Amino acid sequence: QVQLVESGGGLVQPGGSLRLSCAASGFIFDDYPMNWVRQAPGKGIEWVSSTSRRGTSTNYSDFAEGRFTISRDNAKKTLYLQMNGLKADDTAVYYCTRGARDASPMGQGTQVTVSS
Repeated sequence: QVQLVESGGGLVQPGGSLRLSCAASGFIFDDYPMNWVRQAPGKGIEWVSSTSRRGTSTNYSDFAEGRFTISRDNAKKTLYLQMNGLKADDTAVYYCTRGARDASPMGQGTQVTVSS
């Protein structure tokens, strides 16, 4: 069955960096554009970034532009999100999703906490 397993989150100080990973299985990974979305405490799902099937095209939300980098390794069936310059407002559970930007998360997500 389709599985998306996120990892790489943790506690980081403001200004720090994290690299999130999403391991995909159960479907043909490079058939789908992929996304990162997040959910902060008490808030709804928020789109972060998307990449095309081959990773040649990427898009970012305003808050992610210039700080976050999405990438994918189709051979490894893995999606990544490099996050630099983290802020307290970036605290959230981060999920990867496949297909459309508004696709619902399938996995457990990975918690990112930015705090001093």
